[in-house]
Amino acid sequence: MLRVSLLKRRREFTLAASFAAPTPGVIALFGRSGSGKTTLIDMIAGLLPPDEGEVQLTGTVLTDTRARIAVAPERRRIGYVFQDSRLFPHLTATGNLRYGEKRARSVPRSIRFEEVVDLLGLAALLRRRPHELSGGERQRVALGRALLSQPQLLLLDEPLASLDVARREEVLPYLETLRDWLSIPMVYVSHQFEEVLRLATYIVLLEEGRVLAAGPVGELSLRPELRSVLASDLVGAVLDGLVTQVDAAGGTAELAIGTGRLQVSLRDVSPGSRVRVQLLARDIILATQPIQHLSVRNALLGTVKEITPDIDASVLVKVDVGGPIVLARITEGARQALRLAPGDAVWALVKAVSTRGHAFRLFGAPARRA
Repeated sequence: MLRVSLLKRRREFTLAASFAAPTPGVIALFGRSGSGKTTLIDMIAGLLPPDEGEVQLTGTVLTDTRARIAVAPERRRIGYVFQDSRLFPHLTATGNLRYGEKRARSVPRSIRFEEVVDLLGLAALLRRRPHELSGGERQRVALGRALLSQPQLLLLDEPLASLDVARREEVLPYLETLRDWLSIPMVYVSHQFEEVLRLATYIVLLEEGRVLAAGPVGELSLRPELRSVLASDLVGAVLDGLVTQVDAAGGTAELAIGTGRLQVSLRDVSPGSRVRVQLLARDIILATQPIQHLSVRNALLGTVKEITPDIDASVLVKVDVGGPIVLARITEGARQALRLAPGDAVWALVKAVSTRGHAFRLFGAPARRA
């Protein structure tokens, strides 16, 4: 468990943030620019002293202003990856990686050099200097250097912010690999919800130095606090599904979602895999009776749980599809025409293409490669 309760006052900004998040996993600090995300992780790292508060990691106190405990940054065993890689320009990739090892001389070595090179695909880069690497390659080396310091916690401050879309897509799979194969807790700072969806297991939502809400990704996707920060087109339920069938030729998979089935565009998975999907509220069509002879192939039978006002003249309808909740955005006029009310049975129709780009493999229990 990572427990944080910190206060920092500045001339025109005050951060007062508290949360307790389970570890291992990826804790995303998500919010608009200027919400206090970097200030918060700098205090977790010990780089910035808080005015008041405490930080605990798996029961170890790193900061406690009342008890006058402030473990030095270099003794916290925290790896930090910044927006820019901050590699040493005069060293090769190997030299930068070995520097991480030197920082960990006095602690047990559980992460080996060869393992990091393999996990991050660095073998072809080892003899190059930073100026000979692309932005994505530099960030991968920076990740490796942080890992070789044998951290108990890894902090990533918008590590993809300085990269273009192609380079982001290059680095994201490696971040997923770290999440899936290492049991090191990570705190990931971002204001890009797509990154959070792909990586996070827990979200701490920040706004103007305060924690608006915190919780597992699926739960938080339904919270109005998150909807207040997201663009309206990104509002939707995040669901976990179990792969039941795979059509390798067609590039699709069938997922068990609650009591229903959902077909998504997804490759390289096998039956039994757990997958995360986001169903955008704008892409859900509601029907009060079974629909036939449509090109829409996904229909989840559910029960209306709640109807709340939304943007403009629309409403958000929460539909229970056998445990999981789906959000649908419809007009108030459509709601009245359908006479929808809590307790009504409905079919939530979803185009398969609406999940494209939002289907991500989830990790199970943390594991290490043999």
